[in-house]
Amino acid sequence: MKLVIAEKPSVGAAIAAVMGANEKRSGYFEGGGYLVSWCIGHLISLADAATYNEQFRKWKYDDLPIVPQEWQFIVASGKEQQFSILKDLMHRSDVTEIINACDSGRDYPK
Repeated sequence: MKLVIAEKPSVGAAIAAVMGANEKRSGYFEGGGYLVSWCIGHLISLADAATYNEQFRKWKYDDLPIVPQEWQFIVASGKEQQFSILKDLMHRSDVTEIINACDSGRDYPK
């Protein structure tokens, strides 16, 4: 089973139609050897510097660069359900390949 992840639901639906993934589920389509889901824009972001250490809440030149030992991620508010769906799909035992069908450009949250 191949998991295709699109940028948004409308693109996911279009890809699903072409790939034969015609069974609509909650947050994804399935069929023809494919699972097709979407991100709804930015699902996660990097945690703010203060998440790592409270002293970084107010930025100071002397503290830079701030490079954590392990990066932390925050799921965007209101997008927890779709994040959970994607996570579950990625961990399905029958998924052998994940295909990124998201936009290719560099994009930053506004």
